[in-house]
Amino acid sequence: MAEMTLVEAVNLALAYEMKADKSVVVLGEDVGKNGGVFRATQGLLDKFGPDRVRDTPLAESMIAGISIGMAAAGLKPVAEFQFMGFLYPGYDQIVNHAARIRNRTRGHMTCPVVFRTPYGCGIRSPEHHSESTEAVLAHIPGLRVVIPSSPKRAYGLLLASIRDPDPVIFLEPSRLYRWAKQDVIDDGKALPLDTCFTLRVGTDVTLVTWGAMVKETLAAADLLSQNGVSAEVIDVATIKPLDIDTIIASVEKTGRCVIIHEAAKTGGVGADISALVAERALLSLRAPVQRITGYDTIVPYAKMEKYYLPNEHQIVEAVTNIMEFA
Repeated sequence: MAEMTLVEAVNLALAYEMKADKSVVVLGEDVGKNGGVFRATQGLLDKFGPDRVRDTPLAESMIAGISIGMAAAGLKPVAEFQFMGFLYPGYDQIVNHAARIRNRTRGHMTCPVVFRTPYGCGIRSPEHHSESTEAVLAHIPGLRVVIPSSPKRAYGLLLASIRDPDPVIFLEPSRLYRWAKQDVIDDGKALPLDTCFTLRVGTDVTLVTWGAMVKETLAAADLLSQNGVSAEVIDVATIKPLDIDTIIASVEKTGRCVIIHEAAKTGGVGADISALVAERALLSLRAPVQRITGYDTIVPYAKMEKYYLPNEHQIVEAVTNIMEFA
């Protein structure tokens, strides 16, 4: 067991699976000699050599296409896009091919590829480096969208993603890369995909979130507890397929729900969760479902970032307001 950051846990999971399974190949821009823009692949080139850790040109469509070909031929590629905003050139390959291979071949072929990318704002980067467009990817049938929020979950969920026979979009919140350390056991044990994690048990309100916003949500739960409000905190972890059963069970217990994400409000995953809660737990609700989100704007530059990101005080205010309902 070792104490490490989220980005170090990603590196550990990659190293474990590459050692255990020789079909796992890492590729992307600067992933080899430089160890990736955030050093998530640091040291892998020395351990596994240039045949399994491949630096690529700055060509995201090519990275996606080559990865799909590798997967179809029996390898397990883990491709890195340097930032989520650079994923779009590969969107055609991911949506029209990776997501459809199983259906197109009637199950005769699968596409075991993982597309990794840092995502989200809060690290004072330009706009294309601060995207949070997970809802766009979650809308595509055939894609699994996974977002870890701690070192332990990054390690276990990445192992599970690499072992999955179908394509996984693995979004790593860059704001959490080095935010905190956690003891991680390098035992090769994967965590379940398609499952929410209950980070805090409560009885008065359900707070649903994922990615970097877990940080603010847990802080809000601490503040609420000082005022006698017991908040249950759920980390969605897998955006698609969504474990709505865990969320519904919590809402049926608490009677209140607040959904928190940093992505823009319109068309966000929070809207889908809100609709599902209304469909399946309306009679359990004691107040309207609330969403605390980013704005429907391009993520601003560094000086304005803090005004774009939701914070724990906004979450506390939303909970305080719905607690006034009977």
